[in-house]
Amino acid sequence: MMLITSELLVLVLSIVQAEASWIDWNYFGLLSLFVQWTTLTSAALICLLRPWLAQRSVAHATLAIISLVLLDVLAFSLFADSVLHSQPGITLWQNVAKKLLLALLITLMVLRYFYLQHQWQQQREAEMQARLTSLQARIQPHFLFNSMNTIASLIATNPDQAEDAVLDLSELFRASLRTDDQLVPLKRELDLCQRYLAIEALRLGDRLALQWEIQPGLEQQAIPPLTLQPLVENAIYHGIQPRPAGGTVRIEAYAKANFVYLVVQNPKPETIERQHQGNQIALANTRARLVALFGEPAVLKQSQHNDIYTVTLRLPRRTVNHLSHQKTP
Repeated sequence: MMLITSELLVLVLSIVQAEASWIDWNYFGLLSLFVQWTTLTSAALICLLRPWLAQRSVAHATLAIISLVLLDVLAFSLFADSVLHSQPGITLWQNVAKKLLLALLITLMVLRYFYLQHQWQQQREAEMQARLTSLQARIQPHFLFNSMNTIASLIATNPDQAEDAVLDLSELFRASLRTDDQLVPLKRELDLCQRYLAIEALRLGDRLALQWEIQPGLEQQAIPPLTLQPLVENAIYHGIQPRPAGGTVRIEAYAKANFVYLVVQNPKPETIERQHQGNQIALANTRARLVALFGEPAVLKQSQHNDIYTVTLRLPRRTVNHLSHQKTP
């Protein structure tokens, strides 16, 4: 982008410089050589100094970058003047001063652009973190009450099963309070779904059938926390619970090309209004978080075919560093 932008600037200057034709090709060639060399060397030097610049304040880093670029332009200007003579009527230092002034203005504009882009990115990450925190703090009252009633009924008849249900419920609460990680392994998210479904299976019994189709090798696929579990929760609440006969929830994960696809299917909700009201908030939150973390390649869409409602999540193929998830709250 820097090379293309600088070349477009050279083209504009060459058009302005031309007198007898549309463009001064000699001027274009010489200025392109000078600008490309200064752009490439300045960018390379700044990249080499990135660790040092990262430890400085914005003002000090800006001053250092400007000084580096001006010194680079000065060196190439003196070298170019020793090879090519200056234009008649223009002294060496006038020629160099013009180049330095132009380099200063361009550098300030570029740094301003990067600064605003960085500020915008930080703001977007802050908004995404606030949305994530809000979503994680959302504990459905009906699920909590149903779970506690189920556990209470099991204490006398099946204490071991009641203990497992308490552990599953505590893990769900722990996940809702964990806000440090923006991305977690798919294995963790699937485990959370299994714990949630284990609690719901105690309440729904034979009305809930599960179908898992998870392709091996996707354990470390990166996914935002509490992305899949709310979709599964919606499938239970709107697709299974209202139906006297229950139904099947199908969860599928597979890789294709450079993407990983996650699919949640459930029987069609009873009414369109119920389906729309029940899914719009979860889908909107999830879609916003995906775009903030992965950009446009991440897609979340819902579809309905015959009596099956499907939510499909597409993520870029990306793994999470295993060591970054060895935390316990």
